[in-house]
Amino acid sequence: MTAYFKSLHPWKATRLLMALGVLFTVFFFVQCQTGSKLPPGDPDNGGLYLPDGFDALVVVDSLNGYARHLAVNDNGDIYVKVRLHARTDGYGNIAMRDLDNDGKADSIVYFSKYESGQYGTAMRIHNGYLYFSSNLIVYRYKLKPGQLVPDSKLDTIVIDNPPSHAHQTKPVAFDGKGNMYVGWGAGSDDCSDGQPGSKGQGVADPATPGEGCPQLLDHGGIWKFNENTLNQRQEDGTRYATGLRSIVGMEWDSNSNSLYAVSHGRDNFKMLWPGMYSPWESAVLPAEELFRVHEGLDGGWPYYYYDQIQGKKLLNPEYGGNKNEANGGKLTKPIVGFPGHFAPNDLLFYKGNQFPARYKEGVFVALHGSTNRAPYPQAGYIIAFVPMKDGAASGPWEVFADGFAGLDTIVSNSDAHYRPMGLAEGPDGSIYVSDTEQGRVWRIMYKGDKDGFGEAQLAKMAERKATAANIKDPDPVADNLDRGRPVDAAAVYMMYCRACHQRDGKGDGGRFPPLEKSEWVNGDKTRLINVVLNGLSGPITVRGLPYEEPMPAHGSFLNDAQVAEVLTYVRSNFGNTSSPVTADEVAAVRKETAK
Repeated sequence: MTAYFKSLHPWKATRLLMALGVLFTVFFFVQCQTGSKLPPGDPDNGGLYLPDGFDALVVVDSLNGYARHLAVNDNGDIYVKVRLHARTDGYGNIAMRDLDNDGKADSIVYFSKYESGQYGTAMRIHNGYLYFSSNLIVYRYKLKPGQLVPDSKLDTIVIDNPPSHAHQTKPVAFDGKGNMYVGWGAGSDDCSDGQPGSKGQGVADPATPGEGCPQLLDHGGIWKFNENTLNQRQEDGTRYATGLRSIVGMEWDSNSNSLYAVSHGRDNFKMLWPGMYSPWESAVLPAEELFRVHEGLDGGWPYYYYDQIQGKKLLNPEYGGNKNEANGGKLTKPIVGFPGHFAPNDLLFYKGNQFPARYKEGVFVALHGSTNRAPYPQAGYIIAFVPMKDGAASGPWEVFADGFAGLDTIVSNSDAHYRPMGLAEGPDGSIYVSDTEQGRVWRIMYKGDKDGFGEAQLAKMAERKATAANIKDPDPVADNLDRGRPVDAAAVYMMYCRACHQRDGKGDGGRFPPLEKSEWVNGDKTRLINVVLNGLSGPITVRGLPYEEPMPAHGSFLNDAQVAEVLTYVRSNFGNTSSPVTADEVAAVRKETAK
């Protein structure tokens, strides 16, 4: 080898040495990450409850900007989608590398500035490219072997039309045949104006497009594109599926050669239809649905919802339903209906060999956790596993990982320490989980007997599913957190405001802003009264962070005294010490804004 180098021209020898150096670097990192020896788990498994034989460690804690989805490269490098760009000087992505094989991230680099709200979603590696998305745009970088932070040209693959709105995520999936699938969420519960008792736009079961909910013309579904064509608009793609309200998690499974997606169900049964739905029904219904998505699938939204208890698609009250099936039996049922508001945000079909073989036949689901189950405990905040055979569920869903929230009884979602968001598989078969609240990433590993893994190892997780307050269906009486509480000045707040802004006034951490120490609450009374009476749409900033979810008008169903009561309550609670609001002040704003 020495003689060979001496025979080369000096500049050729230098270039060869550099190339060998790059190859050695890549080999070193791959060996570190895919070697047979797994790093030790944390003594407390990073706070997680896992089936026997598994352990976990915290890869990184407290990432600035927190985290949405993540991806792991074949050399072990981790890429994370930033949730709050305002906290990272505009940077939207994070690259991380473990330099000493202890399982912890040593090199952490923020990169790529682009506009994105809190719904920016995707982070996937496919065919040597890093794909990621904002609310409106799907981007990609070409990755270079051994290079942590890509320096290639930023490609724009799919472009949506502004302005962005709630649920306007852009999850992506690839079928291995050159096609990319992109989700288009709809920013509505039910295609109505959001007022109690309002009817949905259009007619249920429309015979032709355009007779139904107008949002379904360009939202509430999945579109298919060419993965290698730049600057595509929605009209350049093909509508693949419809009737899916809000899609955050989506993935292609090569074993069944199918696309799968999880769709968030609607909210606010009790608030919008108080005479039809009890608080308990509003807490546990409707289901969050896991679909095997065939071309042409209609999930039924906004006309129908899935009742996982009955196993039926029922007609929504906005379209004349009274808990009846109507034509719901003609719609495709989900593989699984998770309990209401669990918020499924990512899917992972396991392909590795580290875990027991049973996990190769099924899908992991990240359940971000509810925000609007009051007066019952908030629920979800877990990683579930759905066992499957031939593309269908082969048993009930299981609890794979719990403990993210740090407590069982979650009164307000802000009480949860962490909320699982993204899932990714590493090159050695470990699973990585990202968190939206503090920016933590876990690595879950299996070190037990794979051949002996079975029901005995799953027993404690089955017990948690049946008993933990954040997982089980609540008892209608015993688990009602308002049971025995006197009706007081907070009654209007609890009925109409708590679902979004939470019992503690801290908001849900993403969609709905805090009332606690808010400049909107403690500022000009007229502006505040106007927001409650007439609603508010468009992006706003509260305590330095952006929010885009519309605030519905409450003036049509709250009288002046009720508006004054709830605003006085808000302005004197949650760390606020501002003056009360009177019914006369509300009446004056109502009269002025009605002109």
